[in-house]
Amino acid sequence: MLLSLFKLARPTQWLKNGVVLAALIFAGEATNIHHVEIALIATVLFCLMSSAVYTLNDLIDRKRDIQHPLKRERPLASGSVSVGPAVVFMILLGGVALAGAWNINPYFFISSAIYIALNVVYSLWWKNVVILDVMSIAVGFVLRAYAGAFAIGVPASKWLLINALLLALFLALGKRRNELVFLEEDAVAHRKILSRYSPYLLDQLIGIVTASVVVVYMLYSFSAEVSTKLGTENLFLTIPFVVYGIFRYLYLIHKEERGGSPTRVLIGDRPLLIDVILWLVTVIIVLYIA
Repeated sequence: MLLSLFKLARPTQWLKNGVVLAALIFAGEATNIHHVEIALIATVLFCLMSSAVYTLNDLIDRKRDIQHPLKRERPLASGSVSVGPAVVFMILLGGVALAGAWNINPYFFISSAIYIALNVVYSLWWKNVVILDVMSIAVGFVLRAYAGAFAIGVPASKWLLINALLLALFLALGKRRNELVFLEEDAVAHRKILSRYSPYLLDQLIGIVTASVVVVYMLYSFSAEVSTKLGTENLFLTIPFVVYGIFRYLYLIHKEERGGSPTRVLIGDRPLLIDVILWLVTVIIVLYIA
C-alpha cells in the first residue's frame, strides 16, 4: 500500500517544482544559505501540493485512465489504491503543505493556496475548456515562480514570469499534441477536450509559442535592466542552450512522437538532459563566478 501511495504522489513529476528555485538563482541569492534553506523547503512543500493535485486528478479520471495504454498502470486506475485511502492521502498532503506554507510567510501561503485552488478548478472544470486548459497549466508554473520569490522575499522578475508562462505553454501544447496523435481514435475517450483540438491547430499554436519563447528569452538576456540588476552582461551565453533545448523537444514531439510527459522526456532523452545541465551550469558561472 505504501509503495502504491508513493506512486500515486507521482514523484517523477516533482522535477517541475524546480521552477520554485528560479527566483533564488536569478535574483543572485544562491549564496545566501538562509535563503537557500527557505527555497528548498518551499520546493518540498510544492512537491506535496502538486502530489495532492495529482491525486485529485487521478480520482476524477480513474475510469478514463483505464482506457489509456500507459495511465492504466496508475494506482487508482489499476486498483492497487482504493478511493478512500486516496482521499485521505490527498487531504493529508494538502494540509501539511499549506501548514508549512503559512510558517514561511503569508505571501507564500496565499500563492500556495491560489495554486491549489487553480488546480482544483482546472481538475473539475477548466480541463474541459479549449485553450483555457493549457493556459491553466501554464499559470500554475507562473504561480510556482511567484511563490519562490515570495518565499525568500525578493521581487518577482517580470521577465522570469513571462518566460515561465511561455515555456509552460510550449510544454502543455506539446503534451496535448502527443496525446492526440498517440491515442488516435481513443484520444477523446481518454480526455474529452482533445475533441476540440487537431494536430494542425496544435502545430500552429506550438509554432507561435516556440518563437515567443526564443525571442523573449533573447530579449531578457540582452536587457540592460536585467544586466544592471544581475551585475553581468554575459547572460546571452546561455541562449544557444535554450534554442537547442526547444528545437530538440520539437524534434522529439514530431519525429519520435514523445512529449506526453515533459519530465519523462527530459529524464529519458540524454541530449536534452545534457543541454539543460549545461544551461544551468552556464547560468551559475555567469551569475556567480565570472
